[in-house]
Amino acid sequence: MTAIAVNLDWMFEDEADSTADRIRAASRSGIKLVEMWGWRAKDLDEIKSALAETGVELLTLIVDPQLQLTDPRTRGAFVIAVRESGAAAAQLSAPFLVVVAGDERIGVERSEQRAALVSALREGATQLDGTGITLILENLNDRVDHPGTFLSSTNETLSVVREVGSPHLRMLLDAYHSAVMEEDLAALSADDVMLISHVQVADAPGRHEPGTGSVAWQKVIDVLRHRGYEGAFGMEYVPLVGTAESLGAIRAVIDEADGIVTEV
Repeated sequence: MTAIAVNLDWMFEDEADSTADRIRAASRSGIKLVEMWGWRAKDLDEIKSALAETGVELLTLIVDPQLQLTDPRTRGAFVIAVRESGAAAAQLSAPFLVVVAGDERIGVERSEQRAALVSALREGATQLDGTGITLILENLNDRVDHPGTFLSSTNETLSVVREVGSPHLRMLLDAYHSAVMEEDLAALSADDVMLISHVQVADAPGRHEPGTGSVAWQKVIDVLRHRGYEGAFGMEYVPLVGTAESLGAIRAVIDEADGIVTEV
């Protein structure tokens, strides 16, 4: 069974303004899992009520604010951000906090930047000891959406996760960014996939719903499932049509993926 999660910052914008009301709209469409980005400007009490009212579960939110972890001077602020974001995640019963490395520092050795990143992630992860919350490190594409980003490679991101060596750090594989970088996900091993706690998707080019671009989503899903990925697929895209209509098309795409049938 392939579970779908939807991003509330981009989806159901055609039906509701507030995050809480988008949760209700997601529920009406049969969606059981949702994601969001920043939490500091949102009404967490309203969101918690909407989740409880609908039975919808929040999977991810971001470590807010996002910082340049390649710079050791941000480490203290990052630790505080993880601690406070962890409290927000606990309030909303969300298991994952998304973190990104930030931009590359011009004129600084890459090994020095990586050491700063690893140190920050290791210290940040300790803030989640005793919780069921996990940081998930996401790499971004540097060809279209995030020029200058430090982590654009799936393999390097997996390497960073291994180096940090914390049970509170895993990887978020964004298959859209991977597609833009022209990576071959079939090269991933089962050991690699064991370090991936969440997968997000959008088609490329364009970052719209699966089925609108050139990515062979049936193959992507099949590869990940056969290597042991059992989590949800987060829909993080800008719909070209109404959200409910786009989700119908996605169900058709996923239903064709190696005989897998969606839950919703």
